[in-house]
Amino acid sequence: MSVTKTIKIEGMSCQHCSAAVEKALSSLPGVSATVDLDAGTATVVATREVSDAELRKAVEEEDYEVVSIS
Repeated sequence: MSVTKTIKIEGMSCQHCSAAVEKALSSLPGVSATVDLDAGTATVVATREVSDAELRKAVEEEDYEVVSIS
């Protein structure tokens, strides 16, 4: 089972920002993340059931705002 979600994120302005978000999301068990700085999004592929709240918390702990998760 694999689930893909796209997270729209506000506040990322540089490679350091995107790397911090990518690292935070990828540190969740069973989660692989790729950040598109230009689009302001992170694409998450999870091999387990991961809640939107879990993803939101990982991003917000890095001081970025989650606009939406789809």
